[in-house]
Amino acid sequence: MMTGMEPQKPVGFSRPADGEDGEQEIPENQSTPPKSSLLGRTMETLARLGLGEVAVRIGTNVLAVALLILVVWLMQLFYRQAISGGNSSAQAAPSPTATPMLSAGSIPLPMADSVAGVSRTTSLHTTIPSRPRIDVIKYTVQKGDTIFGIAAKFGLKPKTILFGNYALLKDAPDSLRPDQVLNILPVDGTYYEWQGTENLAHVAEFFGVDADAIVNYPGNHLDPDIISNNENINIPVGNWLIIPGGVRAFTSWTAPAQLVREDPSVRVWGAGVCSGITVVQVGYGTFKFPTTEHWLSGTDYRPDVNHFGVDFAGSLGNAIYAVDAGTVVYAGWNDWGYGNLIILDHGNGWQSLYAHLSQINVSCSQNVGQSDVIGLMGSTGNSSGPHLHFELNYNGAHIDPHVIYTIASP
Repeated sequence: MMTGMEPQKPVGFSRPADGEDGEQEIPENQSTPPKSSLLGRTMETLARLGLGEVAVRIGTNVLAVALLILVVWLMQLFYRQAISGGNSSAQAAPSPTATPMLSAGSIPLPMADSVAGVSRTTSLHTTIPSRPRIDVIKYTVQKGDTIFGIAAKFGLKPKTILFGNYALLKDAPDSLRPDQVLNILPVDGTYYEWQGTENLAHVAEFFGVDADAIVNYPGNHLDPDIISNNENINIPVGNWLIIPGGVRAFTSWTAPAQLVREDPSVRVWGAGVCSGITVVQVGYGTFKFPTTEHWLSGTDYRPDVNHFGVDFAGSLGNAIYAVDAGTVVYAGWNDWGYGNLIILDHGNGWQSLYAHLSQINVSCSQNVGQSDVIGLMGSTGNSSGPHLHFELNYNGAHIDPHVIYTIASP
């Protein structure tokens, strides 16, 4: 018999069945508790080891850095979109060119005693810039020198060397000899000796310049204040004047054939000129080579230095041939550098000249045939070695032999 009311079981709990271990049951209305995550377990482990606080600090710093990187990336992305959106018509920029790479072996290494950076050496002397030369200087000709080499050495035209040394060279480049002392002008032009009776304006006109160019050139050392006019100029007699830019015609010692025939008194270029010639033999109008050698040895045809012929190579005593039939109008010594000289008149406007001969085999007024031997090669007159100086003239005008012949260079 029940004496009272049986206590009511708590709702949601069941009594353990017979034979069970009597453990308390989990309330029926509550789910199974979740397992701990990896991070939680890790944090619990660190806490048991006494490192929990350190781990929290490190994690906080890492998170802050990550957030900062994220903000920077977002700002860059926003900036790029703002630029591209602000100029919709702009074309996309080309991809940057890759920087060239050098292999380690191709990089020049500094010397062992070199010092990095820019070095500066102490100098006790002040650097003075070079100034243009204004005065004439002297130059002693050396063995192997030529008019062209000397001119190039001083930055001048070859004809300026001739213009500055007429008394010595007589306008003939082959007159150059070792140990000669040349005037070297400071500028291209001519050199003139004042006689004291001339008109400065006329002198300037003759050389193709203005009188003021002569007066004002500093190398002439003239005082413009003492010059009242170009007619009465106070220049000492014998004073040499530099004529900047001045030019003149070269002196030619080759007389035209008609002058030789019509004026037998002409003797200006030597005793070998023939007189009394009234009729000459007419040639064929075609030309043979004057030597057995057909290449140059010496100066080529250069009118700019008064060399109106070519120098054929050869040996002493080689035969010299008449290039065409004609008459001898000059046979003998020449006083102006040609040495032993022969000139043939071919009767058709053509004239041929053969210089520096060692032997002359013809005489005045003699008629010769084409390819006849008229002399032998030599080195007389203004010559530095055996060769034939050969010229052609047509109606008084010099003709380049290259027009007639195919001449090889040495």
